Amino acid sequence: MHQKNERMALNFMLPDYIVWKKEAATWDKDNGNDKDGSITVRNEYPQHPVPRVPLTVGFNSCEVEELMAQRYASIARSIANDIIIPDPTPQWVRATFIDKYAQLEPILQKDSVQCFLLLFEDCAGKGMSWNLTITAQTLTFMVSFNAVQCAKVILEGKAPELNGMHANPNCINSYGYFPLHEAAERFSVDMIKLLLRHGASANVRTVGNDVIEGLLPLHVAVENTCLHKYLEDNLSPNQSDLDFIYKLIHLLSLPEMKIFLDTTRLLAEKTNNLLEEVWKYIEDGKLIQSAVLLFAAQEQIRGGSSSNVKGSSKKDGFEIISKCIMRLSFALRWGKGSNGMAPELLEEKRTRIDCAWMLVDVISHAGEPLSAYIQAHSEVPRMEVMKHVSSILKEYGFLPTEVMDTLKLRPYDCKVSDEESCSKDANIMETAILHAAVEKAPPVTFVHHGSSEPMPIVAAAANNGRRR
Repeated sequence: MHQKNERMALNFMLPDYIVWKKEAATWDKDNGNDKDGSITVRNEYPQHPVPRVPLTVGFNSCEVEELMAQRYASIARSIANDIIIPDPTPQWVRATFIDKYAQLEPILQKDSVQCFLLLFEDCAGKGMSWNLTITAQTLTFMVSFNAVQCAKVILEGKAPELNGMHANPNCINSYGYFPLHEAAERFSVDMIKLLLRHGASANVRTVGNDVIEGLLPLHVAVENTCLHKYLEDNLSPNQSDLDFIYKLIHLLSLPEMKIFLDTTRLLAEKTNNLLEEVWKYIEDGKLIQSAVLLFAAQEQIRGGSSSNVKGSSKKDGFEIISKCIMRLSFALRWGKGSNGMAPELLEEKRTRIDCAWMLVDVISHAGEPLSAYIQAHSEVPRMEVMKHVSSILKEYGFLPTEVMDTLKLRPYDCKVSDEESCSKDANIMETAILHAAVEKAPPVTFVHHGSSEPMPIVAAAANNGRRR
């Protein structure tokens, strides 16, 4: 039987694909979305210079040791934040780190900088540093506990206890993912901002057999947002009609979804070739992922906040996406180059592409006022949010059905009946969402077990029929 997400090689799509690539590349360039600074990628640590201390009459061993320490600290401070694949940290260093788990865990839970520096100094950095740098394992562990203050200290490397060493925000760990992937997994906006501020690249991809390869931090945020209970409980994977789009827009507008959209938006702002990432989701028929990314990154897709200013040269990415969907929709209707795809699968693909077209149309027209409302009303009761979202959609010519009565909006840990209301505490809700996403379905890349250290889930495939 044909695979459900089988791609079609359309006979006349080659020139259209070239046009699309050219338009997308031009959009990226015009909107400053095609560069990521000058980050060097290596496969091993560069050789550090050997510190030399001139010996003169009157020098004693203590003075020599102090001078050597100063030279090593100077070398450590000069180490660039290059991407080094794979993680060059020796296994024995990682094993030493595991031995410190019991001491480190309560420190990171409290995010105590003072206690961390005392521990680091007491053990002379063993297990947490190697080759004049803080290990990827140490930084990843801090990110997993959302220990923002501790992470800030090792990224800066200014504390005397660190002896000039700092953590590389672009360090890959032994499992093949980067700190920014971990922060995206945790939906930690503060941690993501910290990492980006210290030079983390949003364009690093997962590598190796222990993770789904090729995932950006943006993918992690989008895919795990789609595991939210509200979306899983209310959206059928086989549904792809106008009511589905309206229901999806209403759900994404709820206050509980703000943290997930904020995380996705923050990563999208720094992700290269954003239109191509959007198009991959649309072409694969992943409507929920497409909606999350379109909704969260709409300002970036429009060309930034200056795109509406008179005389602005920035192009609207929604127009480019709509053109590409139109071409693909016509191609599917004419049946060009379907490569023997089963009629039911071809019809399903047509339906999903048309639905994506409507989704793009809704967000391109009503997305800005919807986003402005969400940002300004993060603590408004759900019923009021639903009514206001419907009114905005109607104002722009869309006629949503009344969806509130059909939605299931129970928190993860809610034990009451369907008729009873659950806790409205947004903070409790968000915490429950993060933990339950792990329990309800495997995350895109990894979860953390309390026994020793971050451990990845080995996923069979990125596009397993379960994902929409």
